[in-house]
Amino acid sequence: MKRLIALTALTAALMTSACITVIDAGDSDGVNWNGQNAQPFEASKDACEALHGDNSNSTAFITCMAEKGWTRD
Repeated sequence: MKRLIALTALTAALMTSACITVIDAGDSDGVNWNGQNAQPFEASKDACEALHGDNSNSTAFITCMAEKGWTRD
């Protein structure tokens, strides 16, 4: 029984470990960013802002973030 509980807990932890959700307080609309096996969020955001400006709603910015593994809900 202890093995079953441990296996269940381990399975649940592994299932949720690959997905990250970030609520960026800097976004005026508070949009959620989700990354699965993504590059670090702040570094990705800074790089995309340097290339495309700080309009996180622009197509260029969203595409840049997607290239780094981040998408929005």
